[in-house]
Amino acid sequence: MTGVYQALYRKYRPQTFSDVVGQKGVTDTLRAQIETGKLSHAYLFTGTRGTGKTSCAKILAKAVNCLDPQDGNPCNCCAACRAIDDGSCMDVLEIDAASNNGVDSVRVLRDDAIYTPSEVKRRVYIIDEVHMLSIAAFNALLKIIEEPPEHLIFILATTELNKVPATILSRCQRFSFRRLRPEDIAGRLNFIAYQEGIQIAPAALRLLSRLADGAMRDGVSLLDQCASACQGELTEELVCQTLGLAGVKRTGELLMAAGKQDTAQALSIFEALYAEGKDLGALFDELSALCRDLLVLKAAPKSGVSMLSGIADELQAAELEKLFAPAELLRDLTLVQAAKGAVGKNADARVAAELCLMQLCEPGLKLDAQSLGARVSKLEERLATGNFTPAKQPAKAENAQDDNEDDDRPPFPDDADDPLAGLAPPMDAREAERPQEKPASNGAQEELDRHWPELTASLREGLGVRERGFFAPGGPVRPRLKGDTLILTAPSQFVLDIIKGPNVQKIAAEKASAFFGHPMQVQFALAGQLDASGKDPMDALLALGEEHSDIMTIK
Repeated sequence: MTGVYQALYRKYRPQTFSDVVGQKGVTDTLRAQIETGKLSHAYLFTGTRGTGKTSCAKILAKAVNCLDPQDGNPCNCCAACRAIDDGSCMDVLEIDAASNNGVDSVRVLRDDAIYTPSEVKRRVYIIDEVHMLSIAAFNALLKIIEEPPEHLIFILATTELNKVPATILSRCQRFSFRRLRPEDIAGRLNFIAYQEGIQIAPAALRLLSRLADGAMRDGVSLLDQCASACQGELTEELVCQTLGLAGVKRTGELLMAAGKQDTAQALSIFEALYAEGKDLGALFDELSALCRDLLVLKAAPKSGVSMLSGIADELQAAELEKLFAPAELLRDLTLVQAAKGAVGKNADARVAAELCLMQLCEPGLKLDAQSLGARVSKLEERLATGNFTPAKQPAKAENAQDDNEDDDRPPFPDDADDPLAGLAPPMDAREAERPQEKPASNGAQEELDRHWPELTASLREGLGVRERGFFAPGGPVRPRLKGDTLILTAPSQFVLDIIKGPNVQKIAAEKASAFFGHPMQVQFALAGQLDASGKDPMDALLALGEEHSDIMTIK
């Protein structure tokens, strides 16, 4: 007859302080206290789930009552150790504060605690999730913790230290259990797999240790689940299949499609994952981790490598990093995290997931401040690197000339050669499609046009990254000369707002003065607001208004 199967996390629960992984500072201190006999009456173990708090509490309870302790560790062979292990010792009690959080439960505990132990040397109370106690229960517990009997030891464990009153904290020795490193978890999982005869691939081991998220118990439980579902070697693909994960490769492909703004490809990949029954929550967890890793690499290219979660290899991360600006990654990470919450609450999780993917691929679908900032950031990065191609002007119709010939309207009387001279064209949304005016045909302007690339190269040396890209060769900023004034024209208000600053004006004035050999002034203007002579018609209009301000008043 086959015995009852025991879960791996219970079977391989640490029995000595030496078995506890990743908490050397805590275990060494406890062992030293046991060896020297300098024990406290109250301990407080704090840390995230699955880091060894309850295991260390039980080991401590055995060690203080062991009949044959060995270097501060319990022998696990004497009657006291065996009784504590099987739960038959009435003097060592483990209490769940989540279900016994009332003041009456604590009063019963307090009344029983005063009696001397009947089986072992010390009476030990292990109160798990102690932060769940009510205020009245904490007050009832405070008195006995403050003045306990000599035979009594309290061991409190919590995952939320901030909910424990300061009066309790001040009367306990606090031990903080840190999150376990993936390599520590992987080493323990490899040991358990060897003991259980489980063949596990290194890639699957790394994936399980990452999914454990610093909790040893979670890692062992995942290993138990995946090992029961396979007959041969446990591979990364089998782990993904068992746990409903998309996997590193397909998650990277999904984010790659988002970076290339290929909505069709992203939806196609998602459709395949959805048809395979992948867990949508786990999918967005993987996307979130990948975006986080890329953002860390952008912020700290060298030191950030040690902080990566390991969801993507170096080659894949380097390829993805090129597609995103930091502001884009921050926006995408925010969208993915919001979508994860929406997937869990939405009755139609598929719609919420697809909406998130569309917004990742098309920033214009979500016109909030963060999305606009991401688009601007990407544009700035392209301009800074010179990877910017202006939009092509629409081709003129072949019969445009014929149409002009058939036009029987009389020409303008004084400016038939240039009907737009002296007039400012109207500003509209299609400003970029309008052909730019030719600069004044004088010698100084022509010389400036010929040497403009040299002047911009000198100018770019003193500018910041934000402004530098607009002064690249063939960039949107063009020069106009008006006497001793250099007018830097921009094709749109967006470009004008970026370059129109005192720093650019100062540096441009210095470079222009050195180029022409005499002091020069620098002004900024929209290209479409200048006439052929380089003048701004709005200036004339304002001057006219000041001269004749008493003509009429519009109310």
